[in-house]
Amino acid sequence: MNPALQPLVSAAPRTADSSIGGLLLASGKITPESAERVLRMQKELGIRFGEAAQRLGLVTEADIQQVLARQFDYPYLQQGEGKYSDKLIAAYQPFSPQVETLRAIRSQLMLRWMALGRKSLVVVGVNGGDGTSLFAANLAVVFSQLGEQTLLVDANLRNPSQHEIFGLAGRQGLSDILAGRAERDVITRIESFVDLSVLGAGTLPPNPQELLSRPAFSSLRTELESSYDVVLYDSAAFSLGSDALALAARTGGVLLVARKNHTPVGDINAMTEQMLHSGAQVVGSVLVDF
Repeated sequence: MNPALQPLVSAAPRTADSSIGGLLLASGKITPESAERVLRMQKELGIRFGEAAQRLGLVTEADIQQVLARQFDYPYLQQGEGKYSDKLIAAYQPFSPQVETLRAIRSQLMLRWMALGRKSLVVVGVNGGDGTSLFAANLAVVFSQLGEQTLLVDANLRNPSQHEIFGLAGRQGLSDILAGRAERDVITRIESFVDLSVLGAGTLPPNPQELLSRPAFSSLRTELESSYDVVLYDSAAFSLGSDALALAARTGGVLLVARKNHTPVGDINAMTEQMLHSGAQVVGSVLVDF
C-alpha cells in the first residue's frame, strides 16, 4: 500500500433533509435562490435535480458525486476542502487503488479481530518515520466510512502527530486523562466523517511508558470500548521504548507496520517476538510504500 495518502474529503453531518437538493444547500454549493432556478428547470424538463443544477452551471459532477456519497453515508472530501493533511487519501481519494487496499485491510481486521468480539487494536511500527501514524489515520477513516463508530487514540506520547493530521488545536488529551487532569470530553468528533472521533496525545509527559502501564489506562480502555465499535491506538515507534509493549499487553491485539525498503526484516521479527511475549496477538502486518 502506498501511504502517500492524499487529502480527505470532508463529510457533512447528517441532516434532516438528505435529498440531493437539501445536501447541496447544506454544503453551500447552491443558494436558496439558485435552488428555485434548478427546481423550475427540473419541472420543465422532467430531469433529476442534480442534472438540472449541472446544466445551469451551479455545480460540478464532483459536487454531485460527493453529495451522493453523503446520501449513502460514505463521507469524503474534495481536494483542498477541510483543514486536514493532504496525506489522508481515504478522505480525499476514496476511490483510488490505495484506498481499495485500505478497505481490504479493514475487511481482514473485521474478520480476524473484530468478529471475535475485540474492539481495540494497537498500530505500531519499528522506527519513527515508517508511516505508522498516517496509516493509522487513514485506517480510522475507512472504518468510519463503514458506519462503525470509530475512535483514533494518539497514544504516541513521545512524538504525536494525529493533531497535525486532523488539524486539531493544541489541547489536553490522553496523557492528561491518565494523569487525572482531564475527562473524556477532550475527545474531538471529526464532523467531516460523522462516525470518527480522535483523542489527541495531550501534554507530552516525562513518563509515557509508566502512564500507559497504569491501571487508569485499562479503565479508560474499557470505557472507550463501551462507547465505540472500533478503537485504534497509534503507538510510538517500537525502537523508542516499551510504550508499544505496554499498550499491546492491555489491548491484546497489534497490527505491525513496516516501510518497504526501509524496515529491516530482523527488526520486524524481533518486535513480533516481544509482542507475543507480552501476551498480545499480532493480528497482521502491513507493508507501506512511499
